[in-house]
Amino acid sequence: MTDIHLETKDLCFTYHDGTKALKNVNIQVKKGEKIAIIGPNGAGKSTLFSHFNGLTEPTSGHVEIDGKKIIFEREELLEVRQKVGIVFQDPNDQLFAPTVKEDVAFGPMNLGLEYDEVKKRIEEALEMVGMSGFEDKTPHHLSGGQQKRVAIAGIVAMRPDIMILDEPTAGLDPEGVDKVLAILNKLNSEGMSIVISSHDIEMVNEFADKIFVLYNGEIIAEGNNHQIFSDKELLKKAHLKAPVTTEILYKLKENGLNVDTEKLSIEETVKEILKAKNI
Repeated sequence: MTDIHLETKDLCFTYHDGTKALKNVNIQVKKGEKIAIIGPNGAGKSTLFSHFNGLTEPTSGHVEIDGKKIIFEREELLEVRQKVGIVFQDPNDQLFAPTVKEDVAFGPMNLGLEYDEVKKRIEEALEMVGMSGFEDKTPHHLSGGQQKRVAIAGIVAMRPDIMILDEPTAGLDPEGVDKVLAILNKLNSEGMSIVISSHDIEMVNEFADKIFVLYNGEIIAEGNNHQIFSDKELLKKAHLKAPVTTEILYKLKENGLNVDTEKLSIEETVKEILKAKNI
């Protein structure tokens, strides 16, 4: 059995007006990985994500889940969507029921589960995301961070193997970002593969095991955070900012200090500065 959870093979998508949104995209997501796909607005991230569970059919190429090609027929798509859950960037695209518990129940009920099992999954999912006690609240009266966590709970309740999140921390304050990251890390520690897109370079640096850079519909680089974020030319080409620590180390190097610009964490950066100054 393959350890590759999700794979795209020469994936291409062209809109009706002739715009090529994706061009021969090849990525692999292995079981238990935390993946980030980064790139500027218009790079094709959301379009790519919509292919991961069959919301969009490719113009050419294909997507495989656990080694099995996505087939665009109802039963096959239902099976894919049990394995691959997507959390959209805007919770309002996902939350539509009058109460939180009805929203979280929607997915499990569509799986044809018994009432007691659905109830159990609602309780477990809301507890997982720290939203127990909000069952009877109206989703649209919640804060942005709370809405995001309810949207995640709705996917968690379906117990997918892979969770895809489009800009999971967009619009959240630092506390909200920390809460969402803690949820994703907990899900990952329990065996779920996580794929995110984000403009938040600092968050990606902290979260991801592997990063793909998508630019103009093409994957132009892949690697770990050290490989991606220490490559200033790559970041410039992809219109992305380097993490603050990288910027600091490059400035120090420009000023004659012998520092390793591939260091990324605050702790590593402080050590490099102290070492360079012989402190």
